[in-house]
Amino acid sequence: MRLHGPTHGRTVLWLATALLLTACGEQSRLQSQADVGPRPQLPEPVKTVLPTVNIAPAKRWAAGQQPQPAAGLAVTALASGLDHPRWLHVLPNGDVLVAESNKPAKPQDSGFSLRGWVMEKVMARAGAGVPSANRITLLRDADGDGQAELRSVLLQGLHSPFGMALVGNTLFVANTDAVMAYAFTSGQTQISDPGRRVTDLPALPINHHWTKALIASPDGRHLYATVGSNSNVGENGLPAEEGRAAIWQIDVVSGGKRLYASGLRNPNGMAWMTGPSGTPVLWTVVNERDEIGSDLVPDYLTSVQDGGFYGWPWSWYGAHVDSRVQPPQPARVASAVVPDYALGAHVAPLGLSSALGSRLPPFAASGVFVGLHGSWNRRPLSGYKVVYVPFAGGQPQGLPVDVLTGFLDEEGRARGRPVGVAIDSRGALLVADDVGNTVWRVSAP
Repeated sequence: MRLHGPTHGRTVLWLATALLLTACGEQSRLQSQADVGPRPQLPEPVKTVLPTVNIAPAKRWAAGQQPQPAAGLAVTALASGLDHPRWLHVLPNGDVLVAESNKPAKPQDSGFSLRGWVMEKVMARAGAGVPSANRITLLRDADGDGQAELRSVLLQGLHSPFGMALVGNTLFVANTDAVMAYAFTSGQTQISDPGRRVTDLPALPINHHWTKALIASPDGRHLYATVGSNSNVGENGLPAEEGRAAIWQIDVVSGGKRLYASGLRNPNGMAWMTGPSGTPVLWTVVNERDEIGSDLVPDYLTSVQDGGFYGWPWSWYGAHVDSRVQPPQPARVASAVVPDYALGAHVAPLGLSSALGSRLPPFAASGVFVGLHGSWNRRPLSGYKVVYVPFAGGQPQGLPVDVLTGFLDEEGRARGRPVGVAIDSRGALLVADDVGNTVWRVSAP
């Protein structure tokens, strides 16, 4: 879109933003939790002139406020006053690493997009408009009182860091554009090693989904990195999606990588779960596509098949064709894997952690904890909480159980938004809250 003159340009942009921020009365028509579980209800897509935009504006916690844990549990702030904490990694000695990060700055020559400009305003209203701190902070709670008395910048000058993984004496960090490796010894509070570039990851110039999660295989031979799509449904062209909407397997020694799974619009957190045969199975949470109604498409939790294709952008939930994507690809749609478990439409799952090692009754160690960052494309709002998904026989069963809620106030404003989740060395659940600038600790008192 080309604008003619500064006044006209500002007027068009203002009108477009106003329209989007008040867009249509479309809303969910399903019964509560009908879009959740192993067999979600999947209604027909809803076509509107403008997409539904329903934002929970960022408010942040007032003094003395905190989220609400499930009955029988307590919550404290392991650390507050952080700068947009997004992701967590617990080291073997109990230290907690926090990636303080946000999306990278766009290149100056990346061009103007009205849709992109509006989305930036939407995300800023939701609390995501701050510059990236580009660092990893180490927290240490040596006396076990649930509050970190030591806070140290472990690494700085990074490039929108997100995922972290420790293999032996090497700390791997997933920047938005590459996986880096740093020499690291347990107990260190600062890393002076300049690091080495293990492998590149798809990034700029668009970098629509910038977060890159990271997990090591149980034997430490491989890393797995998530790379989200460069669009909602391929509107930036398929060449811009090369290597994206995927999970990559990376050789720890050589840095060589191969496409492990594809068609995953925006995969984030990953966890290893024990499969029915007793072997480890990789699971991930995925943010599905937007703008076809408040009830579609459910974000999901799924096992990841080596070589599996999960439909994006041509279809969702198996063979449900997205007519917005042209030309169609019926052969690819026919091969699409159906996800294992729906988490609900537009809940935006980011964090994922196995419950193994947790000491949070009544949540069994066979399930997973999921951080739901919260919706912007749904009426009413959904997500904005941490849930537990029970497993049985290596598969998710039943409905999610709320673990940590209260991130929305009575007026629908976001006091916080959960992102990464992890189990600490004492069996408590840690939650990174990027709007509240806090790492919460949920424990059994």
